[in-house]
Amino acid sequence: MRYNETMITLPHEVKDFMSVFKKKGHRIYVVGGAVRDFLLGNTTENWDFTTSATPDQILALFPDGFYNNQFGTVGIATLVEDKKMIFEVTTFRKEGEYKDGRHPETVSWATTIEEDLARRDFTVNAIAFDGKEYTDPYDGRADIKKKRIRSVGEPDKRFQEDALRLMRAIRFTSELGFLIEDKTRESIQRNAALLTKISSERIRDELMKILLSDNPAEGILFMRNTGLLTFVLPEVDMCFIIPQKSPKRHHVYDVGTHLVMALKHCPSKDPITRLATLLHDIGKAETFRRDDETSIITFYNHEVVGARLAEKIATRLKLSNEEKKKLITLVAHHQFTVSESQTDKSVRRFIRDIGIELIQDMLDLRTGDRIGSGATPTSWRLDLFKKRLIEVQKIPFQIKDLQIKGEDVMEILKLNPGPKVGKILKNIFNDVEEGRLKNERPVLLEEIKKLK
Repeated sequence: MRYNETMITLPHEVKDFMSVFKKKGHRIYVVGGAVRDFLLGNTTENWDFTTSATPDQILALFPDGFYNNQFGTVGIATLVEDKKMIFEVTTFRKEGEYKDGRHPETVSWATTIEEDLARRDFTVNAIAFDGKEYTDPYDGRADIKKKRIRSVGEPDKRFQEDALRLMRAIRFTSELGFLIEDKTRESIQRNAALLTKISSERIRDELMKILLSDNPAEGILFMRNTGLLTFVLPEVDMCFIIPQKSPKRHHVYDVGTHLVMALKHCPSKDPITRLATLLHDIGKAETFRRDDETSIITFYNHEVVGARLAEKIATRLKLSNEEKKKLITLVAHHQFTVSESQTDKSVRRFIRDIGIELIQDMLDLRTGDRIGSGATPTSWRLDLFKKRLIEVQKIPFQIKDLQIKGEDVMEILKLNPGPKVGKILKNIFNDVEEGRLKNERPVLLEEIKKLK
């Protein structure tokens, strides 16, 4: 990740947009993540601006803008390089006291850009650019160059104002590959319990962004080392004290470290699959047993316990029903067997259990699981299993996939609708599934005629 020391070259659409304000005597700056991203040499799709103009003055310049919040932000739809975007323009503002640890009691307009930047969370987000010059009162550019996250002003005050900033600090380290400055990190540790004031939806959103980042495993470790993990995913946090190394076991890490390493090596970019990878062995904390004579450690039925815990986590984080189902399914079935002696029927049963749409997600979880255990990414058995997953899908999975229908049975055998028709179809399906019959219409019609 490089640092761009030169001035930002703004897209001409952004320059034209800002010039509308300047021509009317208003000050306007690009601010926040857009400036940070450009300094890192990255593109941005989130254009945020701050201005001396009031919301009414902004709407006078852009009558099609929309404004329906207390924070002075006007949204303006525009095109940047042929992409439709929303420019969010916020009046310079100051914030009052945060009594609930989430929102300021009052918001008032400020007169200078410096006042506006003083309320922001981290120095890398407290840089403004007017098209020609930077306003950087907290040395955010220096922190970007040093790849560190540092609070604006006194960190305890920043985190006590809005405790979600505790999670945002971790998220930025994961997204940017930065480290957290010492005083800021120590403040996160002191204030970790403030997360209990934050809604599960806001915590979920930050957690998902961490999981979506380029460094999700590092983000989870940062959460653990700062004390946040126990308030977000206590089921994972407790796994770091559960050992796995014992006779007749292949693991080289404790359960918690294994989960993080599995996440690190999971090839999927999907946040729910990554979350399932992080959670797949959380049932081991409850099912841990060590034989006093042999010292062998076991975790019988840990996938069953893990699925139950995954459901509680999904409920707590208020995942959608679809996300919850996917998470529970991946955790519940991650122990699937891979053996050269498996029958086609058992392979098809595996596919039916998880659903065709989750096959790749499950294989990605298994890849992370293997590498996170100190094993190779794959094995000849797993490679064979992957090939068989493709082959068995050529055979029907359900009665409705047969090349005959109930109407065929009724017409040939002169039957009325009823249970007997279903039973005949089920028997024929079993013969096809076992390979005794081909799923070809002429073949199956002849089979029905034999029942006359």
